[in-house]
Amino acid sequence: MKTRTLLILAVTCGLAILLAGGLQLLRLANQDEPTPPLSIGDSAQLGDAVVTVDHYAVTNDAILVTVTLSGVDDPDGVNGFTLIAPGEAISADPPSAATESAEVPLCTGFTIAPQTCALQFPATALQGSDRLLFFQRAAEQARWRLA
Repeated sequence: MKTRTLLILAVTCGLAILLAGGLQLLRLANQDEPTPPLSIGDSAQLGDAVVTVDHYAVTNDAILVTVTLSGVDDPDGVNGFTLIAPGEAISADPPSAATESAEVPLCTGFTIAPQTCALQFPATALQGSDRLLFFQRAAEQARWRLA
């Protein structure tokens, strides 16, 4: 190939890269700002389900998040909760006979009437101090900053 042909190809490739970068910048500039996470005490409504995070506590081996659930009759609704820590995404422990006698019982599902219950997550070997409670129901999602 001639030098002139190689120079024309190099300039063409450079212009294509420049155009692609400009289009990507336009895409990023038109994105909506993400909504900030909710705080403890805030409520979120996802469809018919209403969730309020009331309290957050850390024990030796578990994280307890006290929530008030209402608005819909769904026994499997608590499966949408996830605790997010640096490098980890943890599902809530299922209720057991040992935890039914606790001051605040573990959540078993949503009911139409408001009920206060706790979500328990294992806390062993969690890194960092940032904690988010993430709840997803159908296509909607909400998150609360816990720590």
